[in-house]
Amino acid sequence: MEKSRMVNSLSYDGYTANIHYSPADEVFFGKLIGVNDLVTFEGTSVEELKKGMKEAVDDYIETCKTLGKSPEKSYKGVFNVRVSSDLHKKIALLASQYDVTLNDFVKSVLQYASAHQELGDEMFGLR
Repeated sequence: MEKSRMVNSLSYDGYTANIHYSPADEVFFGKLIGVNDLVTFEGTSVEELKKGMKEAVDDYIETCKTLGKSPEKSYKGVFNVRVSSDLHKKIALLASQYDVTLNDFVKSVLQYASAHQELGDEMFGLR
């Protein structure tokens, strides 16, 4: 049986938010991702949710301008990935067979995956 899970998001003006629903409160709520601060919004309908996001983003951008700070989170381009020793060995051997560093091999795989979102949907059962 295929796993069924929904990833809901909204976008506005280059910003993206993950969206959830609270049955207890009967409200949709969202949280901006990729920003330096916690920015949330809510609504009882899709229309209200979209309006709430627009207001939250516009307010956040204005606040950041006033404070002289960047709203977007900065990414260094460096992160640690923990894998099993067996997987580490397999990808190290593959990288060697292609005569590339392990870093370049992993970077190429990540670039490919980011350009082919359907792979992630399939891997994480989101279809």
